[in-house]
Amino acid sequence: MYSRLLDINEARDENRQKRTGKAFTPRFKEDDHHLRWSQFRHLGADQMLPLVRDEVFLHFRSTAPSGTAFAEFMKDAQLMIQKPALLVKAVNMIHDLPLTEGNTKGDLYEYLLSKLTTAGINGQFGTPRHIIRLMVDMLDPKPTDVIGDPACGTGGFLVSVIQYLLEAFTSPESVIAETDPETGSVQNIYTGDLLEQHREHIRSGMFHGFDFDATMLCIAAMNLMLHGVDDPDIHYQDTLSAGFSDRFPKQASDGFDVVLANPPFKGSLDFEDVDTGLLRQVKTKKTELLFLLLILRMLKIGGRSSTIVPDGVLFGSSGAHQQLRQLLVDRNQLEAVISLPSGVFKPYASESTGILVFAKGGCTDNVFFYDVKADGRSLDDKREPVKENDLPDCIERWRFRDPAKDTDRTANAFFVPADEIRAASFDLSVSRYKKSVYEEEKYDPPQVILERMKNINHEITNDLAELGGMFG
Repeated sequence: MYSRLLDINEARDENRQKRTGKAFTPRFKEDDHHLRWSQFRHLGADQMLPLVRDEVFLHFRSTAPSGTAFAEFMKDAQLMIQKPALLVKAVNMIHDLPLTEGNTKGDLYEYLLSKLTTAGINGQFGTPRHIIRLMVDMLDPKPTDVIGDPACGTGGFLVSVIQYLLEAFTSPESVIAETDPETGSVQNIYTGDLLEQHREHIRSGMFHGFDFDATMLCIAAMNLMLHGVDDPDIHYQDTLSAGFSDRFPKQASDGFDVVLANPPFKGSLDFEDVDTGLLRQVKTKKTELLFLLLILRMLKIGGRSSTIVPDGVLFGSSGAHQQLRQLLVDRNQLEAVISLPSGVFKPYASESTGILVFAKGGCTDNVFFYDVKADGRSLDDKREPVKENDLPDCIERWRFRDPAKDTDRTANAFFVPADEIRAASFDLSVSRYKKSVYEEEKYDPPQVILERMKNINHEITNDLAELGGMFG
């Protein structure tokens, strides 16, 4: 998939150069064109195998920028397929995948992950891309920010940020309507011309992802490189272990500006395995609580996060749950609680979840709540597109939010004063504060209903008599 995507990006840049005259750094030298997917996929089995094994994979390693995370992950890359016929079959199957349509890469990853026998043990479930985009839109990241994800997986949050920045910082005249060479469909390409002065920061200083799964990190590095970020800080790290904050990258020496995360839910760690600095704030073994504490530590004062949590975090009655929510409300700025429908993570998980948006430091005055009933997908295992979608309205209401006006508790969006949340033991479930609208049902008077029943019985008696007469 990486080889094919590399060739797709090269072809797009070549076509763009022909139209605009703007030069780009080619991924393949003049003598390396036979290593492109579009070239070697036509070879016979006996020719394809040695070329891919000995030259294409060598090209991956040699073209990775020296000293980058991608170079580190690719240095030992090798072709594991040994049968020529099997390689040809794999190449043909990958060529049939619609990799240029939407974010198919993310969908494919989530499908493959669902087939792993270990899926779910470490809470590794891909976050739907439209949910990621909702979270990014709510934070509105800037090109000067330093952004982290303590459980980055394949880098979906980080990739969504670069896509957001490209769209937000492309002047109208620099948006290119481009025809896809494979499908013929027209799509807008955002060049990010207004990001020019921030290119070096975006390339090597903005993005920082950590995970304890080396395979996921390798995919994350590939994913970011394919989106123009060729030197992200992506490396192996158990972020809940002792001393993680002592190893923050230099760009985040005083903390991160933005942290986006969907940390593992179902997990429990021994106290001796957890950074004691986290336990001093809230003593708990639950990973969903520990990660929120970690994110607060990662952020600089004023830094903001959008994090997915299981519903239990919002209303759990244990001392640790209440203590954490009190920490968010009283010693930080809890900005929003977004309730998501329970089918968002199907077919991989059915747990109900929510999104917490908060800033480090200060104190909370009011909290924005939004009750998402539909996310544009069916809430069954198929997750097919449907018309009902509250996400655009959620973004709209968030952008124009006003605690003085958003007071209707029967609406999807409303504010709740922090004092009311404190009085409710810091319960953050939307159902605690939302008011249901009950419409009074009107019924006919009993005498009218009784008369109707008599008429029905009379009709039945007549019909039975008529039916009996037919049989003489």
